Amino acid sequence: MKLSQAHVVSHPGPYPVPGFPWEGGAMAMNRIQFQAGLSMAAFFERYGTEALCTAALERARWPDGFRCPRCGGAAHCLLHGGARKVFQCNTCRHQTSLIAGTVFQGTKLPLTVWFLALYLISQAKTGLSALALKRHLGVSYPTAWLIHHKVMQAMAARDAHYVLAGQVQVDDAYLGGERSGGKAGRGSENKIPFVAAVSFSDEGHPLRAKLSPVPAFTLTAIAQWANAHLAPGSTVRSDGLACFSAVTAAGCTHQPIVVAGRKPRDLPEFQWINTVLGNLKPVSPAATTRSTSASMRPATSPPSRTASTAASIWRHCMSACSSPQRAADRTRSDSFGWLRVIANQERD
Repeated sequence: MKLSQAHVVSHPGPYPVPGFPWEGGAMAMNRIQFQAGLSMAAFFERYGTEALCTAALERARWPDGFRCPRCGGAAHCLLHGGARKVFQCNTCRHQTSLIAGTVFQGTKLPLTVWFLALYLISQAKTGLSALALKRHLGVSYPTAWLIHHKVMQAMAARDAHYVLAGQVQVDDAYLGGERSGGKAGRGSENKIPFVAAVSFSDEGHPLRAKLSPVPAFTLTAIAQWANAHLAPGSTVRSDGLACFSAVTAAGCTHQPIVVAGRKPRDLPEFQWINTVLGNLKPVSPAATTRSTSASMRPATSPPSRTASTAASIWRHCMSACSSPQRAADRTRSDSFGWLRVIANQERD
């Protein structure tokens, strides 16, 4: 028996799905799940050849035309003979290639491989392992592992430039796998404590999320975290954990709301932060086993596990908690816009 889409969507059923509005017995479409994105066909149309990737990288790195990284001069000439474009400044004679100073520097792989890796990593809602990336790209595992970590590190480095401002929801959480022995729950030596925070607009739309490892949930640690990640004047809403009162040291207002054993569905004040933490569940096993044995690691030093964890789960959280307004704004902009992050890495 075949079920058409109409049957699946309109079947009333006795058990409505939590979080989905039901109108007249039919489940309404979730606009976040059906938001437009960059399809595989559109990706290959834009970045399917080396020439297209080279042109896109050049536009991302120098949107107003070439600028010498040494003297800032615009006059230049092109040197031919190699596999990559080499620019020579007419003022100081400094030579630089298109990929110098970016995560692509020194690579022997075609840019088409790198661009496909960027697309696959950024589009995978539940994360993409280095092994899966190896199969998609047709490269060796150490190569896929290095690409994977370089891209995540660039995402984490860019995210570190932003602070949360305005209305902010925060909560404490732990990330880690099960180990025999040791203490369970809060204070466990087997888990990494981190602060989860989401800023949102006055209309209630989420804007940005931060997942920051901390030494412990103490007044000193939270004060240091607040000074680094919160803009002065922000209003911070927490579940009343005593350490979060230290956000006032960063010039923020603290609004504690005592949860008192209520379920997340009964706490609309913490809707977005609970969504973020809920979305950590499908990716936390991969995050906690991100570390690789020394014999399998490439010679290039990888980013720390906490940095990789923050980079890998940031996109998953925001992809599911983004509002329709934010999704529409993201669709209208360049679907591959964060290529600029990688192209301009030397500036950050």
